[in-house]
Amino acid sequence: MTETLNGLAYGFSVAFHPENLLFVLIGVTVGTLIGLIPGLGPVATIALLLPLTFNLEPAGAIMMLAGIYYGSMYGGRIPAILLRLPGDASAVVTTFDGYPLAQQGRAGPALGITAIGSFLGGTIAIIGLSFLAPSLATVAGSIASPDMFVLAAMGLLMIAFIGSGSKVKALVAAALGIIVAVVGLDPNTADARLTFGNFELTSGIHIVAVAVGLFGIGEIMFNAEKGFYAGLGKTVLTRVLPTKADWVMSRMAILRGSVIGFFIGIIPGGGGTISSVVAYGVERRFSKQPKKFGKGAIDGLAATETADNASSNSAFLPLLTLGVPPNPVLALIFGALLLQNITPGPQLVNEHPDVFWGVIASMYVGNVLLLLLNLPLIGLFVKLLRIPGRVMAPIILMVAVAGVYSVRNSMFDVLMCIVFGIVGYFLRTFNFDLGPFILGFILGPILEDHFRRSMVLSDGSFAIFFSRPVPLVLMALLLVVVVWIVIDSRRQSRRPTMDHFQEAERSLGGIDTGAAAKQGSRAAAVRDDGNRDPGTRSPE
Repeated sequence: MTETLNGLAYGFSVAFHPENLLFVLIGVTVGTLIGLIPGLGPVATIALLLPLTFNLEPAGAIMMLAGIYYGSMYGGRIPAILLRLPGDASAVVTTFDGYPLAQQGRAGPALGITAIGSFLGGTIAIIGLSFLAPSLATVAGSIASPDMFVLAAMGLLMIAFIGSGSKVKALVAAALGIIVAVVGLDPNTADARLTFGNFELTSGIHIVAVAVGLFGIGEIMFNAEKGFYAGLGKTVLTRVLPTKADWVMSRMAILRGSVIGFFIGIIPGGGGTISSVVAYGVERRFSKQPKKFGKGAIDGLAATETADNASSNSAFLPLLTLGVPPNPVLALIFGALLLQNITPGPQLVNEHPDVFWGVIASMYVGNVLLLLLNLPLIGLFVKLLRIPGRVMAPIILMVAVAGVYSVRNSMFDVLMCIVFGIVGYFLRTFNFDLGPFILGFILGPILEDHFRRSMVLSDGSFAIFFSRPVPLVLMALLLVVVVWIVIDSRRQSRRPTMDHFQEAERSLGGIDTGAAAKQGSRAAAVRDDGNRDPGTRSPE
């Protein structure tokens, strides 16, 4: 306890340094603003801004990226509520009750409870992170190479099995990411691998080129084909703060969502999508008015938003202590640490305490800044949503290309970025989830390094993976999860009908942002006419 409090005190001294405080403020502000742009989401946001961190101090850079992460998580909820236009998979659940509330003229309270719930959920998760991280880092120090190999492999498989969409496609995407990661020189023998005689490829493919291409350029190409969002009409917000009745109805939902989001965020493959779905389903079971869910239940909205933000904060626990990113966004932040010549893991707290404790302390500060920004500036954010996508897309494209070039002043990186933009476009077109790809790219070298070390330790025997308790426990856990998912899938397939919640839960992996944009534009036009009955149910 004393060690943790001393560490937090040191972390706050780092976070409150004027330069770092500015980075936190920039992070939450930029994250919120870019999260507003439908179709980008937190992964694309981090990918596009990753080059900006290259020349920054490590602590400030990661503080800013962390702020962008949880800032974009909130910013992405604004178009989900007002336009029924989810920027990422986890925001799909937000549309269930957020959009009907907006149609009923209660967009202000919906956005307000989202801000308050996100703040409380994030704060509770950060408290848990503060006290669990040092203990887990101490335990992680005794983990050997066989344990790390199985842990990293389990992380990839959990992403595929727990995540949304096709499991086979997720595994294929992860395998493609691992293949791309091995391009370059073998770290042990210096033999060229998959370079095809190209000298530029001998140094490998840079993570910035891959990330910006997949999530930036690829997303722009995909949205260009489907149709950019047309912009929000003349929506007027009345009051922003939720009423006393809203708060009474939502307070237990916020508490339950905080706990659910914290624990699911730690699990590899959990993340915002799963925590949102689970929290929403749990709250519907606890609710005294379950039939109101999907028609404007503010407690349902509070539960999913609180869990989403709590999971985004607790996800830093396995990254900082084990060096294993549990979701695609944290994989990109892992890459940002590598750009700073810092390897996350058990030794991070000892070798770079300014980064370890500074990032944790900055989350407390960032959540407060996010609340102070969001409540008074909601009206401004709504005005920004009126900018059509066809205007924003060229600006994003120019920033992406300039950012990739600035990292190494390399036109080859720009070319690779364009190539992976095309790859990302085709993967999105054929409904492949891009998350497993970037996780495979990040975890590929970790898997290779620890597998080789394990083989050296065991003289080439695979028995080493079955003779240690940690790999056995992890493999048993993975087996239980796989069996549970198979049984659940068969049970779901036997049901002749699915309700609104179940149907969306099974289709989270393939969000058609173009179609949603057109639907959101039509909804905005209807609201402009002022002819809709406030009690009308949202179109299903």
